[in-house]
Amino acid sequence: MSTNALLICVSVSHGNTRRVADAMAGILDARIVEPEEVTVADLADYDLVGFGSGIFYQRFHERLRGFVEDLPPLGLSGRAFVFGTSGFPPLTTKPLQKRLEAAGLTVAGEFLCRGYDTSPPFGWFGGAKKDHPLDADLDRAESFAAALK
Repeated sequence: MSTNALLICVSVSHGNTRRVADAMAGILDARIVEPEEVTVADLADYDLVGFGSGIFYQRFHERLRGFVEDLPPLGLSGRAFVFGTSGFPPLTTKPLQKRLEAAGLTVAGEFLCRGYDTSPPFGWFGGAKKDHPLDADLDRAESFAAALK
């Protein structure tokens, strides 16, 4: 079965999340866009949409959150997933997942891995998780995407 997929990605610090999105896009044959490059109406053209960003202070990037918060209640159908990178694991991805579900999407899963983090206080000391995401993380991202197909 063929999947028509789109990845909405915000990767602003070191390209960590974009590397994960690239790995997934290769498996899903998906286009990668930033939130400002797609409209809610465009989402109807896809049966699988990934929403991802770096995690900043335990939250997805504000540009991604804003896009998701603007989705109309029960206005969409299809499957969605969330993905992200952070120096340390986020407490939860549930708020973003709940908003996607409120928009009518079925959340098919989440993918998280470590990413190079230079936010305070880590940046004061050269950063945390400097070599991340690792090749093994990108392999896991590909496996995750393959399972969604």
